[in-house]
Amino acid sequence: MKKFIAKHALFWTDRKVLSHMAISVLLLLLSLCLIYFARIYTADYSGNVVPDLLLDHLPVVNVSYVFFQGAFLFILLLAGILLCEPMHIPFTLESSALFFTTRSFFMVITHLSAPSTEYYNFIEHEHHIRQILFTISSGNDLFFSGHAGYPFLLALIFWKMNFVRYFFLASSFIGSVAVILGHLHYSIDVFSAFFIAFGVFEISKHIFTKEYALLSSHDVASQI
Repeated sequence: MKKFIAKHALFWTDRKVLSHMAISVLLLLLSLCLIYFARIYTADYSGNVVPDLLLDHLPVVNVSYVFFQGAFLFILLLAGILLCEPMHIPFTLESSALFFTTRSFFMVITHLSAPSTEYYNFIEHEHHIRQILFTISSGNDLFFSGHAGYPFLLALIFWKMNFVRYFFLASSFIGSVAVILGHLHYSIDVFSAFFIAFGVFEISKHIFTKEYALLSSHDVASQI
């Protein structure tokens, strides 16, 4: 507990840290706004359904628990991890903002319809789930998969922390399998997500250099 308190005392008492935190939060909010409007755009401008080697040979599976309850649990655990490791917060928020901004760009320029509508039949009677689903996704916001790419990005950020790294890698694997079995994404959406997430991580390292230095720093003031 003393170590936990010391981390936060060191982190939140530095004015430079607070200014960087404000920028990080602002960037994240702006990226979420971009995702929101990109989702609206994909709902109005969708293309055709295309063949997919994996999906054409796999039945549609109800993955609602992974897609909703699993995602909610994932967010809670991420918040807990950041609370325990406050020095990771600025870089995590900023790299997340770049990830969401990149995804919103690809969503707008890639016009495909969802691989299958069968999944939505599973939740036809669960109106609250359908309402949540269409609030966060148009169904046509496909390229690239956030369920595969975002946990992988976090695994790269927390790479030096073994247990946390394995948790995010496992989350990325589970999310990838779920969206494929649910026919919520094409295979290319999933497989490309890992390469794009890695690219976002590398770009973030070069843009947010001071925040990245905090990941292995015990002296906040000397790095910001």
